Amino acid sequence: MRILVIEDEKKITDFIKRGLKEEGYAVDVAYDGQEGEFLAKTNEYDLILLDLMLPKVDGLSVCKNLRASGILTPIIMLTAKSAVEDRVEGLDAGADDYLMKPFAFEELLARIRAVLRKKNTKVTNVIQVDDLTLDLVTHDVTRSGKHIELTAKEYALLEYLMRNTGSVVTRTMISEHVWDIDFDTFTNVIDVYINYLRNKIDSGFEKKLIQTIRGRGYILKE
Repeated sequence: MRILVIEDEKKITDFIKRGLKEEGYAVDVAYDGQEGEFLAKTNEYDLILLDLMLPKVDGLSVCKNLRASGILTPIIMLTAKSAVEDRVEGLDAGADDYLMKPFAFEELLARIRAVLRKKNTKVTNVIQVDDLTLDLVTHDVTRSGKHIELTAKEYALLEYLMRNTGSVVTRTMISEHVWDIDFDTFTNVIDVYINYLRNKIDSGFEKKLIQTIRGRGYILKE
């Protein structure tokens, strides 16, 4: 999953970015509302973390502008404002959730999972495809009951494939959701990581779940 963080306080931004990357998310950052709105309109994100008090363009305006442009990416607003009317205004502007500062990182992760569940219309923390399971909370991955150890990036790639089971995902789609804005599209990194996953997910099993669709991309099939 690829997340855009729009937050002008660098200390908070670094904290959020580091934590999300450790959880396997790809993260882009904008330090003002104008840049954040531009990135949100030009890239495909799975979720946006949006501060209210931003330079150039405030978070409320960014949210309203994105919704007016037809961008339905889930938005969690981050703010130090505690008044009920502020929360109501943010939600009415189109935000999906509202988190008060300061917050525990574990709560932020839980809210991200909850919003993404709504987006994918699945009220569950476990994704299962055939005998392969992935736990979104613990990050445990098993196949036929056998634990599989994955790196953060391998986990993120597998999660994206499993969320799109039965659908072909192109290399461009993978780069947009699993890697951040600095990803070099001219490398073969995606193919390398697909091979890493195959060696861990399919090796030793008669049924191969990860398949290559020549000239198009990859598909994970039951």
